[in-house]
Amino acid sequence: MGTRGVPASYGGFETAVEEIGRRLAARGHEVTVYCRNPGQTITEFEGMRLVNLPAIRHRMAETLSHTAVSAARAIIKDKPDVALVLNAGNAPLIRPLRAAGIPVAIHLDGLESKREKWRGAGARYYRWAEKSAVRSGDVVVADAHAIADHVQRSYGRPCQVIAYGAEVIDPGSDRLQEVDLIRRDYHLVVARMEPENHVLDAVHGYRLSEETRPLVVVGSAPYSRWYIDKVQQAAADDPRIRFLGGIYDRELLDQLYANARSYIHGHSVGGTNPSLLRAMGAGAPVLAFDCEFNAEVTAGNAFFWSSAEQLTTLLDEIAEGELDAELAEFAEAGRERIAEAYQWEAVADAYEQMLSDLAGAPRNRSTLSSQGSP
Repeated sequence: MGTRGVPASYGGFETAVEEIGRRLAARGHEVTVYCRNPGQTITEFEGMRLVNLPAIRHRMAETLSHTAVSAARAIIKDKPDVALVLNAGNAPLIRPLRAAGIPVAIHLDGLESKREKWRGAGARYYRWAEKSAVRSGDVVVADAHAIADHVQRSYGRPCQVIAYGAEVIDPGSDRLQEVDLIRRDYHLVVARMEPENHVLDAVHGYRLSEETRPLVVVGSAPYSRWYIDKVQQAAADDPRIRFLGGIYDRELLDQLYANARSYIHGHSVGGTNPSLLRAMGAGAPVLAFDCEFNAEVTAGNAFFWSSAEQLTTLLDEIAEGELDAELAEFAEAGRERIAEAYQWEAVADAYEQMLSDLAGAPRNRSTLSSQGSP
């Protein structure tokens, strides 16, 4: 609980739920996914049972209101052996679930308090929620070692690190004609349009460059119209910059990743980012914002930038053909990294073991397990 649910059509959490949940269901586990998709009528998907419940449609209240209804349903009716709650913002629901005898694994996601959309009261809430989640969850899950290090430093509690997964793919290029693109002849950004993903910097950096290959921007955001407007204003009338909006056609999106001259990744606070994994698995050379999360995922096999000006320099060098050898090396290294460290089967194995251990633990405990409370 805690996500928009499946079928996945929005973000990384939803993709993780779908990929992990269907594998657990195939292994004989009963998996219930609490969804918040208005109008959704299906009640089963890939072996998972779907329970679609309402939510308050407001940026500050949507996730928590839906998780509250989901938790009530779980406590009163479904009575699961264990609950996996995603997003530290759902921290207030951990104690009621545990009081009802349902062990809880809480997945923190990234450093939510640093997201621009939560500035002010929202940021203060997320700082409290992160602390509360770490202290009250039976198991705390992080998707990156950098997040686990932050939790250890801040709260003195270890996390179980379980990353996301991706696939090494060769999807072809036959659908590029639908969006009027040529293989290896464009640069790609795929991101939710929010400040911490640095889409504005990517557009600024590209616009100042001498690169003639187009910049293709894929993504939207439900509560950030002001930022989308700002990004589009920055592009102005530059014919090289193309906005495709959100693309939920997986085959087309895979082909966009696989055939890009470079994938420009500006995410900075979200831990292991699924879009970055998909780009690497598709063989896209990465130009990544310089932060510890991106360095961890790529194992350093990327060009890094921390300003629009630095990105401009990289793009100018690419335009001149000066970085061709390095781009080819990074493309191959990215695929190898995904094959070695980010496979969904291994991710599902880790979740299965963790959740099975948790479900078998004593219930209604007055103190946390040996993993401890700070």
